[in-house]
Amino acid sequence: MNSILKLDNVRKTYPSFSLKGVSFEVKPGQIMGFIGRNGAGKTTTLKCIMNLVHYESGEISAFDSDMSQNELENKQRIGFALSELNYYPNKTIRQLMNVTKRFYKRFDEKKFEEACRLFNLNIDKKLEELSSGMKVKYSVAIALSHHAELLILDEPTSGLDPVSRDEILDIFRQIVKNKDRAILFSTHITSDLDKCATDITYIHDGEIIYTGTKKNFVDSYLFVVDKSSNKDLLGEYIAYKEFEDRIEGLIYANKKDAFIGKGIEPREPDLEQIMVYIERSRSQNESFDL
Repeated sequence: MNSILKLDNVRKTYPSFSLKGVSFEVKPGQIMGFIGRNGAGKTTTLKCIMNLVHYESGEISAFDSDMSQNELENKQRIGFALSELNYYPNKTIRQLMNVTKRFYKRFDEKKFEEACRLFNLNIDKKLEELSSGMKVKYSVAIALSHHAELLILDEPTSGLDPVSRDEILDIFRQIVKNKDRAILFSTHITSDLDKCATDITYIHDGEIIYTGTKKNFVDSYLFVVDKSSNKDLLGEYIAYKEFEDRIEGLIYANKKDAFIGKGIEPREPDLEQIMVYIERSRSQNESFDL
């Protein structure tokens, strides 16, 4: 199996937003971080994959078969969770599990209970009694409990405390360690991707602007802190911020010699810095009075 999931030129149009030919693939062993600003198209893309939103053109395949033609079979092999649960608020987690397991031939109740214990999740609590973080834990526990080969998760660590987030990231790494499963998850918590992602897909305004390894993505950029505030270097930045005592910004890695020649040593950025300055570059010339 060359890829677990593949999107080819997927398009979806709304009155005020559209997916513009989204293409990327997820291979066995990968943890693919799906990043972009709120409203960039992450959730819409995930819903298209699961056929919760009808896309107008393009192709989506999972496990080397067309998703639209083999939807029921493929969904048995996919664990899917949106960021928020709002259905059956008066039901307990145990009751919801008993309903959910009917849809999966390989649902493992013991594995679900183990996941709930790991997440300190009381399965006799009602859904309406759970915090946002606990609802995320429930969604992930369900996804892990039917031996899914692909996990598709929308903001799975949102609302979780640092310890719980770290636990889930450890689980993600364990899931893919044998190179026979994969994870695609959207997030705005880029520090989670710094810790566990192998690959990145970056969407901006409905268009994929990067998909590939995290290493290649990070290695393409450098972060600069110029305490001498050299104005003659401003044109070398992708985007920058001016402070009273320095200029900070993002540059392409192949621009580093211009800064080294001025005695400035660019350093490796983290994903948050890359994303912040790429997004800033698209609005660098826009301003308003405060």
